[in-house]
Amino acid sequence: MDGHTEFRFSPSEVETPSYVIDEGLLKNNLEVLSSIKEQTGCKILLALKCFAMFSTFPLLSAKLDGVCASSPHEARLGREEFGREVHTFAAAYSENDILDLCQTSDHIVFNSFDQLDKFRHLIKDLASTQNREIELAVRINPEHSEGATPIYDPCSPGSRLGIRRAHFDPDNLEGVTGLHWHNLCEQNSDCLERTIRAVEKKFSDILPHMRYVNFGGGHHITRPDYDRNLLVKLITEFKKKWDVEVYLEPGEAVALNTGYLVSKVLDVTQADMPIVIMDSAVPCHMPDVIEMPYRPHIVGSGEAGEKTWTCRIGGPSCLAGDIAGEYSFDDPLKAGDTLVFTDMAIYSMVKTNTFNGIQLPSITLYKPELDEITIVRRFGYEDFKNRLS
Repeated sequence: MDGHTEFRFSPSEVETPSYVIDEGLLKNNLEVLSSIKEQTGCKILLALKCFAMFSTFPLLSAKLDGVCASSPHEARLGREEFGREVHTFAAAYSENDILDLCQTSDHIVFNSFDQLDKFRHLIKDLASTQNREIELAVRINPEHSEGATPIYDPCSPGSRLGIRRAHFDPDNLEGVTGLHWHNLCEQNSDCLERTIRAVEKKFSDILPHMRYVNFGGGHHITRPDYDRNLLVKLITEFKKKWDVEVYLEPGEAVALNTGYLVSKVLDVTQADMPIVIMDSAVPCHMPDVIEMPYRPHIVGSGEAGEKTWTCRIGGPSCLAGDIAGEYSFDDPLKAGDTLVFTDMAIYSMVKTNTFNGIQLPSITLYKPELDEITIVRRFGYEDFKNRLS
């Protein structure tokens, strides 16, 4: 089933607004990722910045090797709920961050040699007192962009992410076992192929000294048109050439097209075109629509002018830009109708906020084999209040 254009649960059984995760679609993605692991021997991590619905972690941890975190809180969630490897990267750490991360992380990745020098021995000492090993890695900047939206391109001019070759100190790798890069965003394996060439050109003298290399995220492995054969070839050849273990840390590929946001039409008004007001606020419940920006798909809709009736759809907040986009439908929408937005598992759920005091969507899980919808979490006034003071 194509989770991008259709769904298989009954929207009338879903309270709105709600995120609905289709467990069957999640399993399908995991099978694809498992196949890549089996063919290459690589390890695949879940990027918590993209998908952190921990009630699904028992399912995910059976197939994936661990998580990658961007903060002490994410690392703790990964340690407590996922129970496998925890890799952590941040642009910079405070000493308190390191003290926390040494309780939760197996790998700590540094964004500069100054930070590596500052915390290398503290990490070694803390790991020793816990009788555990914490591996150290550094993030490089391949200085190779693949045309991503500028704010999502870690290799854009002036990027603060990753060490450029001109600033890389090959004599300062004591205790460093891993090399990490990340420069892709929702892209295919041909982009990875060009990136690997750029990395090999700049860091060929460093790669032989590493135990592992992390290719980062942005690999849309579970997208139907993704060239998985090329990915397998690239990983296999890289591992053999450099004698390293390879990690991938996709976020979107894990939960791509597995989730929905179900919303109800509250009112239809008239401006220079029909305006539909729904009970989901775009800046609160799907902020990437504004940040990316992009136009999310609604099941049964078309582009503006494609179908009989065209409207603009927005939410109840006071923000003038609380707009999902312009859509067309076979029949005019009316109060009480249900809208099902697709591909809402990734980023939307972790980025939600309570601007205007608008209630967060409930989180629900759909099990297709039982045709059963279960509410995993409801949010209320206390969730809004307790974030503020």
